[in-house]
Amino acid sequence: MDAILQKMYEYLAENGMMVLHALVIFVIGRWVAKVVAQLVEKVLLKSRVDKTLAKFTRNLTQISLLAFVVIAALSKLGVETAQFAVVIGAAGLAIGLALQGSLANFASGFLMIIFRPFKVGDLVEAGGITGTVEDIQIFNTVIHTPDNVRAIIPNAQITGGNILNYAVNGKRRVDLVVGISYEDDIGKAKSVIQSVLAGDERILKDPSPTVAVIELGDSSVNLVVRPWVKPADYWDVYFDATERVKIGLDENGISIPYPQRDIHIKNKGA
Repeated sequence: MDAILQKMYEYLAENGMMVLHALVIFVIGRWVAKVVAQLVEKVLLKSRVDKTLAKFTRNLTQISLLAFVVIAALSKLGVETAQFAVVIGAAGLAIGLALQGSLANFASGFLMIIFRPFKVGDLVEAGGITGTVEDIQIFNTVIHTPDNVRAIIPNAQITGGNILNYAVNGKRRVDLVVGISYEDDIGKAKSVIQSVLAGDERILKDPSPTVAVIELGDSSVNLVVRPWVKPADYWDVYFDATERVKIGLDENGISIPYPQRDIHIKNKGA
């Protein structure tokens, strides 16, 4: 132990100023890297860049500048920075191979922040999950499902599949199919359904609701009912419209038939 301390004293005595210069470079450089990174974040936020992207850019800037500072400090101490860079590159390659999945999620998160297929608060279907986007992170996206489940989905799984954004266009179509009897008046049924839809203030006037015959089924004449609503009103209107259309048709003597079959019995002995 004494021999080690003696060598350290001798090294400091011979290279004290060099060590001091390297320490000053590291301390000042670290402070400058932090200040520059914060400045980059402020500039991005003033430019109305997404907060997640601004934060990510700040961290990336600080880490990159800090790496240059460390290399500069080591160079001041006489360390061969070229060899040091080779070691860092080899270590980076090994880490990259070990973390392929995480790097894929990282890259996907970066692309999502740049191209923004959806934002926080949007109702989406992504990665096999449907719900409201709660948070977009670098590696994962958090989605809150309608049944109150918090789903954490890897970003690579989201960008690797289809993304359906139900909120981005500002309106959404409700699709209902209503069957009436072949004996009922189609025009009257359509008038009743349109009256029901007109009485709901949540249903948009433009585009106007569609009520039309879509199919002549085995047991019924099927009408398609397609009102347009705001994304937030979708399920409430879906449930209410289904109930009110049924009540309206009942009140006007229009039946909604159930599947029927005619059975013919042949008597061989007759």
